[in-house]
Amino acid sequence: MTERAQLRRARRLVVKIGSALLTNDGRGLDVPALALWVDQMAALVKQGVELVVVSSGSVAEGMSRLGWTRRPEQLHELQAAAAVGQMGLVQTWEAQFKRHGIHTAQILLTHDDLSDRKRYLNGRSTLRALLDFGVVPIVNENDTVVTDEIRFGDNDTLGALVTNVVEADGLIILTDQLGLFDKDPRKNPDATLVTERFAGDSELNAMAGGSAGALGRGGMQTKVRAARLAARSGAFTVIAGGRIEDVLTRLRQGEVVGTLLLPEQGRIAARKQWLASHLQTRGRLTLDDGAVKVLRQGGRSLLPVGVKGVAGQFRRGEMVSCVGQDGVEVARGLVNYDADEARAIAGRSSNSITDVLGYISDEEMIHRDNMVII
Repeated sequence: MTERAQLRRARRLVVKIGSALLTNDGRGLDVPALALWVDQMAALVKQGVELVVVSSGSVAEGMSRLGWTRRPEQLHELQAAAAVGQMGLVQTWEAQFKRHGIHTAQILLTHDDLSDRKRYLNGRSTLRALLDFGVVPIVNENDTVVTDEIRFGDNDTLGALVTNVVEADGLIILTDQLGLFDKDPRKNPDATLVTERFAGDSELNAMAGGSAGALGRGGMQTKVRAARLAARSGAFTVIAGGRIEDVLTRLRQGEVVGTLLLPEQGRIAARKQWLASHLQTRGRLTLDDGAVKVLRQGGRSLLPVGVKGVAGQFRRGEMVSCVGQDGVEVARGLVNYDADEARAIAGRSSNSITDVLGYISDEEMIHRDNMVII
């Protein structure tokens, strides 16, 4: 059985569609094209596939409605365009799915929604409930309130994180390119489509190259990075041309369309998925060589005695990065102490925590259940 058979067996998929496709390169929402994608997705739903749509296009649609020809640079203008465009975007998705008797729901997220454990769990529960009810969630970044400091960066990354949140079998990224080529096809007529690779293949970095178009924030590099994020939870990623006829139907049938990027390992525990998918950390712990070895080889918790330095300001329960003395990240996890407390007990045995702080919350700086090795 070929690797493409994974698409035939998939029971839950995330489909991400970019701005250039949805807005016909900025000329407003391409309703006929969107209707065709919905027809294909409705067919998948009837086959028992649960779908989540990650939809770009709010800023581009807002620009079209406001008569702007260039993407604004000021944050408040981008937020205004997103607010205007989101109205038409969601209305169009709803109307098209309604033709097939399928309900939709709007989900707007920021990075903080997925980096806060409680909000992450609430979001996951909501998405799973919607899927249980047969609803297709339409997910987008909440561009009207997001800032550069907390944005995902692009909807490819958002698509990968949503894939992890809902524990989907795969992520399908529809783009204005046919897939990933071994070199830029816009500059090299002899470029060859990469049909299948492991997501972690280092050669993909050079192949991706290039940059995003005028409308979107993503490019082929962000799609490769998204595939690697999705692979952390054992999900495959397909990068394919959204204008290919019946692209979703053909992918579902296992046809070789676009680029399939495969995970190199199976699923990890749901809590580890969440930890691995974090892009932002609140601080950094520098570990001695012994602690690095224990974490990498023994799968044990991080004790205060193994911490040589503490950087940043963080609170108990927030995500911190653990690095060796060479600065290379070893792990990341939810820390059991505030930054000032961590500084006070760093390098000390667990038995002395009470003497230093006057109390003991946990013997570990980070428990192994709240840590993922990088």
